[in-house]
Amino acid sequence: MRLFQDASYAFIQQRKRAYVISAIVLLVGIGAMAYNVATLGSWANYGVDFLGGSLVQVRFDGEMTAGELRDALGGAQSPPITRFGGEGAAEFVIRAPLDEDASITEVADGVEATLRANLPGRNFEVVRTELVGAKVGGELQQKALMAVLFSFLLTLAYLAVRFELRFGLAAVIATAHDILITLGFLALFRVEIALPTVAAILTILGYSLNDTIVVFDRIRENMNAKGARKTDPVALVNQSINETLPRTVLTSGTTLAVLVALLVLGGAVIRDFTLVLILGILIGTYSSIFVASPALIEIQKRWGVGGVSEKKPRPEPATV
Repeated sequence: MRLFQDASYAFIQQRKRAYVISAIVLLVGIGAMAYNVATLGSWANYGVDFLGGSLVQVRFDGEMTAGELRDALGGAQSPPITRFGGEGAAEFVIRAPLDEDASITEVADGVEATLRANLPGRNFEVVRTELVGAKVGGELQQKALMAVLFSFLLTLAYLAVRFELRFGLAAVIATAHDILITLGFLALFRVEIALPTVAAILTILGYSLNDTIVVFDRIRENMNAKGARKTDPVALVNQSINETLPRTVLTSGTTLAVLVALLVLGGAVIRDFTLVLILGILIGTYSSIFVASPALIEIQKRWGVGGVSEKKPRPEPATV
């Protein structure tokens, strides 16, 4: 069984509608960022990893779940909690926001007092306390931004060598579109940005590029086929998208199925991480069809004409 075996959808003809949808979503995200700057002083809700704060590690005797610990520390308003350790002694790291008026000892004492008040009869000890300074958080912000920019440059260089420069430009445009919409989502819903969130964004970047490259590879094959130069570029790109549509749908569908399972069963610890990934997969699939391919056509019209690849077909062997 082959999905979309005879697909012939006119994707490129719908590009203007896609541009309007993308523009509206981007403007909403930019508006949310501006509103957050005016109300929070920052475009996003940075976590302890970027703003600095106190790390308090506690060890419980016997079993303790992250949900019970989170409820004891305030439920939905509790600081981020990470669990590690074996079954005999459950250990957790609690990341409390930075408080300029309190010392690290006072923060640790406050966490311990809250736990003893809300978990009577449970034996635990504070193993260590550490302070993550705001300077370290600022350096992490810069490194996260540099990681995204560096990936853009590598993408442009790879596609310029593997295909042509215009393919690299189209892929970078589509990837930037995906990242900006994802950041707008984070700003709009004020999702806390921590190191796992940055990892999710970089994962989205890789997924979006992979899907775009698959479509571009088929476009190149079709443009290098015999008689392709006489074919309308829009029709040829539409044909390429339709030919790769089964792979796109199956890959996105199976990936989303796993992520939805993680969202339902993974708990609150990885909920934000999973939500960002789900959003990124949806946006990446959309952009490979409605952003990257139309961008390639627009770049072709304005700055270049000719084949997609300089690679020449091999000559047929002579027959005797």
